[in-house]
Amino acid sequence: MTTPPIRVLIADDDPLVRTGLRTLLAAQPGIAPVAEAADGSQVLPLVEEHRPDVVLMDVRMPDLDGIAATRLLRERLADPPQVLVITTFENDDYVYDALRSGAAGFVLKRAAIDQIALAVRVVAQGDALLFPEAVRALAAPHAPPPGNAHGPVALTRREAEVLRLVAEGLSNQAIATRLFLGLETVKTHVGSVLTKLGARNRTEAVIVAYESGFVRPGERR
Repeated sequence: MTTPPIRVLIADDDPLVRTGLRTLLAAQPGIAPVAEAADGSQVLPLVEEHRPDVVLMDVRMPDLDGIAATRLLRERLADPPQVLVITTFENDDYVYDALRSGAAGFVLKRAAIDQIALAVRVVAQGDALLFPEAVRALAAPHAPPPGNAHGPVALTRREAEVLRLVAEGLSNQAIATRLFLGLETVKTHVGSVLTKLGARNRTEAVIVAYESGFVRPGERR
């Protein structure tokens, strides 16, 4: 059976950026741009119409920015698409706010098209953390001081282990190998962690873990 392509909606207020991304992504195997939004206010109606798997979202747009648009998707849709922020600056509070609002990851506008395509595939699959080092760097200024680590919620010992490995950027398969567990068992633990943290995706769960002090930037176990 042929795997259907990943459907992508491109949201950016610059028409040249939208056209360039659409042309380049359309040439990538397994990716199909289906719509373009010139502002965040257009994203929800276009998502409802075209049902993309991924929204490639600029954070800075004039009417409704990408952060608010990401929140709106979460509030209005039972099963919103994954949001991949595309930005000019990686160390940007806008990017961090977008991740906290439910974006699954981010990619730089200056990145090569194969890197952007890889990012689209990673967030569409949803079983790995995109650019864990960059997420760690963004979270570092928001981490509590040492001694204030209370943990995000009451996770089981195994769930805590899984969350720490997710924060390191390990995929479900890599976590299964590290902990000598079955892949389906790991998926169950990841799902439980997301539910307990109220997170839509792995990135948001890791943000919660860093902000609570449960996982500390630079920590390795």
